[in-house]
Amino acid sequence: MVYDEEVSLYADVAPAEPEVMRGPRVVAAVDGSGGSKAALRFALEDAARRGVPVEAVIAYRPPELWVDYDGIGSPEERRLHDTLRSQGEETVRAAIDEAAREFDGPLPEVQVRASLGSPADALIRESQGADLLVVGSRGHGGFHTMLLGSTSMQCAMHAACPVTVVHSTEAHSHRLRLHRERQDQRPGERRGRADASSEAEPPG
Repeated sequence: MVYDEEVSLYADVAPAEPEVMRGPRVVAAVDGSGGSKAALRFALEDAARRGVPVEAVIAYRPPELWVDYDGIGSPEERRLHDTLRSQGEETVRAAIDEAAREFDGPLPEVQVRASLGSPADALIRESQGADLLVVGSRGHGGFHTMLLGSTSMQCAMHAACPVTVVHSTEAHSHRLRLHRERQDQRPGERRGRADASSEAEPPG
């Protein structure tokens, strides 16, 4: 289990979160990205097929500058938490509405949840007792061989239930772009190595 020190830091000022869903369910990671929308669609389809609810989860955290600022009182902190949580829930509901327009058949029961902490920590917590955790994949910076983002990797290693990583069109396009960039660089690299070899040869 991975813990985030910011979770404990703000635990005493954050308003009480809704009761966590327990029992059979599919947990879907949502953040508004194309990858998370693909994960949500997969979760809805899987849950509808098996007759279980979906818990759509988004993570939120206060700005890091608040950590070192002692002048902010509890009421202001609570208002910030309320605002961040509300914004996160709106993001999830918008993703659900979009998925519903493309969904074939009735939607399963869906609970929206904004959870305090990093995305990986929030999803790992919510995976307790779940049947399945569904996350999206993404390209990882300039590391061409990385197919999973840091959040999906952490969930795959530490979640308390099986994890499905959904490869979205967005992530696939990103990987193709990285592959083309690497291919484009190779001829220059080969020429550079060849030039260096010829320069290193002693004159005959």
